[in-house]
Amino acid sequence: MARLANISGKAAAVAFEKAGWRLLGQVGSHAAMTKPGIRVNLSVPQHRELSVGALRALIRASGMTVEEFLGLL
Repeated sequence: MARLANISGKAAAVAFEKAGWRLLGQVGSHAAMTKPGIRVNLSVPQHRELSVGALRALIRASGMTVEEFLGLL
């Protein structure tokens, strides 16, 4: 299993965009992202560092594996 490091919310949002997610808008410090055909919306915190648990939860909600996500960084 690949190891997740602390990355910024902006870097995570860019990686999700490469995977087909689109920015819907921003509410406060969270970017809302959506993908056609998937009922879940991602709420990516725009912080300097995302905790490993929050990042893992976002990856799981997006339907990707950690290895797929790390390949997009």
